[in-house]
Parts: sequence; structure tokens; C-alpha cells
Amino acid sequence: MLKHRGFPGRLPGTDLQFVIRRANKGGATRLIVRERYADRRPTDRRADAVFLQALVDHFGDAPFERGNLDAGRLSWLFGREVVPAEDPFDPESYEALLRVDLARARAGFPDLEVPDAAGSETTEDRP
Repeated sequence: MLKHRGFPGRLPGTDLQFVIRRANKGGATRLIVRERYADRRPTDRRADAVFLQALVDHFGDAPFERGNLDAGRLSWLFGREVVPAEDPFDPESYEALLRVDLARARAGFPDLEVPDAAGSETTEDRP
């Protein structure tokens, strides 16, 4: 299992994790598409935004290996902002390739600092 060095381990001030320490002996937890309802807790919504920002900062729109990224946290974004980067895709593999769909990330999380096609960041409050 690839460990993504420099990737944040959790949402600061909470127990919501972004990475796992070691591989599961029974195999990787399956990635699923989880429905994000409007009544989710603010902390959960913030964790999604911070996790997605970390993915964008770390990988951009390039394909990346799932590795030690938390399956539960990935599943909240999977199928929307995070999509498979290979066909066929194995949702139960630590070696599965994923990528961030920057257009959907901008649409779903308008406050994110997502680089546009030219590489500059697209936020209103940046100089």
C-alpha cells in the first residue's frame, strides 16, 4: 500500500481521518458512492471540503493511486469530484487509480482553491 507522504492525516480539531496507517488484512475497503444529504453535520461538510482541497493541492487533476487514503472519506466524494482514472476500475484495491474532476470540484465546492486550465487558482478573494 502506497503511503502518501505529506498528505494531512485528519481534519484538525476532530477525529475525522484522511489516511490510514496500515493496510487492512482482509483487503481494501470497497469505495462506494455515498449520498451527501443537505442535513449533514457542518463538521462533515467541512471535512469533505478540506479533504478535497488536500487532494487538489497534492495531485491536481493527475491520476493518483488510492494507497493509504481513507475509503470512508473518499466515498463521500467518489463518483462526483473523485472519479476512476482507469478502466476497468477495482474499488477494492489499494493500487486503484483515481483522479479529481476539477470542473465538478469547482461546481460542488465553490470555495475551493482549484487551479484552472492555465494553472492559476480560481478564487474570488485571492489577489
